[in-house]
Amino acid sequence: MSDAVLHDATRGVDPLGDGEALAKDNAKRNYAKVGSARPSSLLYTYGPGSIIDLPHFTVMPTGLDEWERVWERRDCEVPTIHAPRLLEAVQLMLGNQVAELRPFPWQPTSTSFSREGSDIGVPARVFPQWLRCTGCDRLAPISAFLDGYKNTHPFRPDEAVFEHTSCYGRRGQGAGGKKRRQPCVPARYLLSCADGHLDEFAYSWWVHRGSKCPKAPVPALKMVERTAGKGANAIIVCSSCEASRAMSEAQGADGRKKLPRCRGRFPHLDAFIEAGCDQETRLMLVGASNLWFPASQSIIDMPRLEAAERANEDALRLRSLLGDNLAKFGEQFPVIRALLAAAGARDLADLSDARLAAIIAAANAPRETDAEREERKAKWEPVDLLVPEWRYLQIDPAAERHEDERSGLTISPRPLDPSMADGVSRVLAVDRLRKVNAVLGFTRIDDLDRVNDMGARLVRLTRSGKPTWVPATEDRGEGVFLQLDEVMVAAWEASVLTSSLWQAHRKAHHRNFERRFSETAKAVNPDTRLRPPRYWLVHTVSHALIRQMAMSSGYGAASLTERIYAWPGRRDRPASAGVLIATTASDSDGTLGGLVALSQPERLTAIVSEALRGLTRCSSDPVCARRVPRDPEDFLHGAACHCCVMASETSCEIANRFLDRRFVVALPGDHAALSFFGYHDG
Repeated sequence: MSDAVLHDATRGVDPLGDGEALAKDNAKRNYAKVGSARPSSLLYTYGPGSIIDLPHFTVMPTGLDEWERVWERRDCEVPTIHAPRLLEAVQLMLGNQVAELRPFPWQPTSTSFSREGSDIGVPARVFPQWLRCTGCDRLAPISAFLDGYKNTHPFRPDEAVFEHTSCYGRRGQGAGGKKRRQPCVPARYLLSCADGHLDEFAYSWWVHRGSKCPKAPVPALKMVERTAGKGANAIIVCSSCEASRAMSEAQGADGRKKLPRCRGRFPHLDAFIEAGCDQETRLMLVGASNLWFPASQSIIDMPRLEAAERANEDALRLRSLLGDNLAKFGEQFPVIRALLAAAGARDLADLSDARLAAIIAAANAPRETDAEREERKAKWEPVDLLVPEWRYLQIDPAAERHEDERSGLTISPRPLDPSMADGVSRVLAVDRLRKVNAVLGFTRIDDLDRVNDMGARLVRLTRSGKPTWVPATEDRGEGVFLQLDEVMVAAWEASVLTSSLWQAHRKAHHRNFERRFSETAKAVNPDTRLRPPRYWLVHTVSHALIRQMAMSSGYGAASLTERIYAWPGRRDRPASAGVLIATTASDSDGTLGGLVALSQPERLTAIVSEALRGLTRCSSDPVCARRVPRDPEDFLHGAACHCCVMASETSCEIANRFLDRRFVVALPGDHAALSFFGYHDG
């Protein structure tokens, strides 16, 4: 995004600085920490611009500009995550100025009562900043309740709360009520638009129907709940002029016509779009599932096989390690070698002069222009990140626990059991792997189909829109790779493409695509985003395996994830049909081997057999088994539901779309001939 933003630099988030100011005034210190979250949740659920629900109020992690202030407080080197292939993809999307992948600011403590690392954390601001008193229903901005903020216990951030210190209850002062402290909760209504802007609901504007209160310049408002149910069931009341208006009027298509215009606000950046916004606003609840969708990318760190790719990776690594020293000492090999050795890059330091000179030349080569990058980005597909991984997984390991020194990836060969289901051609045990994930931005209201459909919908993480780094996480774990026979898959896919079932799925995808996407993505041809039949096949098999493996591995089903390799062949890439079922943890030790143990021939054969058998039955049959999308239905699955195939959000890479048991096993009905494995009964 290139729109200029308006920002008040005097309102920067500096919670620790605020605490120090209080200490200077001998005030009882309000500690800055208000909660905690796992790195994975900060990446996929609660990243910058999202809303985190704490016990007594909600907060929004800020943009990356404020994160810089966290590290400025420390006289230390900012940690980075080494993943050149992922960094290249991020640069393609956001620009070559992105130089680093950084972990979330965090430092472990030596004991549970230690204050060590208390000045390291993700900065956040309270949002929404309109609160409602639970005792008297008073509705006011946070400034009206600041004198009641409590967060003085250093080890109990869950006790942080805003209180109305002079609440007389719903009966009021005149009815004999006693003044008491009552907790306040966030006013749960917000305004959002398809371009990702988010704003507080204009309560005074709403209750006075676009005008000002005739009785008071700052009217006294109340939010009266009619029932305890969900939805917009509150009534906004102005105590100054007795005006009232139900929030239910703001719901639906008719309600959107009554809402105020979008102001183009980015609360995580504390900024507004200078040119304004012409998008229609929508009523949004604080806990809505479509409030925040991350735009993220991830890789499994695997060796690159092509010489050109390895050279690019080394050049990128050299630039990252040496920075300005590269230009200063580029021709002084002894100095360069010493700097690389000091940085821990002994493999680069030990290269020959000719090889090192070639890498330095590549690192100093002119960067591609923005026009060239945009042209390359238009041709980019998510598959491009998966192809190098698939190529490496096609190489049979030389021995048990074959390890790549640079990536740490450890793979073991596994023979196929003679009784393995026909169609499974190859199995590998992935004893150790490293997965790196990065967030590039986010959207609201509608998810991105893929990250290069950015346009105006991808919300920036910095006020400039050109970040020099992005937050990332790295997880370590294990997995099992299972590959299907390509000859059989190709023949099966050809028959599916001409079937009436596939045409029904294709039409449903058209309807879903056109209804789900906002204005900025209407030029995209839906057929280019429909996953091929082989993806439906591998994806459904993957979910069946996740369910079955969870019962034998010691891991919960929600902790197992899938990485699907399924695309037809082209001149620039081989065809693929396989899945890597993995489990990862942010701990440096990774996982415990329970999943890899399932790759042994006899155990895996039994698991595959039981998984396929499980697909033949569903407690929702015959409804599930015969489900075919018909106009106007636009769901992106066939014979699949939460009773038989669908998995948790943490397991599925594509939100339980593109699943159909009929593509895997024969089910009763008209499409039994389309099953890849046929009827399977163990």
